[in-house]
Amino acid sequence: MSSPAHPVLRPPGVAVRSEPWTAGAATRAAGLRIECSREGLARARSFTRETLRTWSLGHRCDDATLVISELAANAATHAAVWGAGASDVRLGLRLDPGHLLLTVSDPDDRPPVHTPASTLEQHGRGLGIVDALSEAWGWTPTPPAGKTVWARLSTRPTHPPT
Repeated sequence: MSSPAHPVLRPPGVAVRSEPWTAGAATRAAGLRIECSREGLARARSFTRETLRTWSLGHRCDDATLVISELAANAATHAAVWGAGASDVRLGLRLDPGHLLLTVSDPDDRPPVHTPASTLEQHGRGLGIVDALSEAWGWTPTPPAGKTVWARLSTRPTHPPT
């Protein structure tokens, strides 16, 4: 499965939303470029929560925010720091009927590595969390260089309403 392309890029911290996106009126999309810093990761979380609330998906905010945080942190830690102040981590959220697609793109060609983490290790749980919270996840190369790691979540509530 491939991920959607990011139709428009803006400087770090500037969000772009396009509604509807190329797939038709039932599809919504949003994107954000972030810096590889604590502030950038905080911006990613805020952007995800705000976008999902705007799309009436507040019930999926916690899981989606955790997934995007893990993917963005992996990109910032393992792939995106290419020099002083350099960053090229792009987030994407795409809403289709029944599913939310979360994407994080970076300029590194190396695939993500999912390794089982020991309970005593401080790092290495990110992709396990993504795997546990998503219906599916994977990655695709983004020519001419880089990759996009994606996760698909259901838009249905995880718990029946009380």
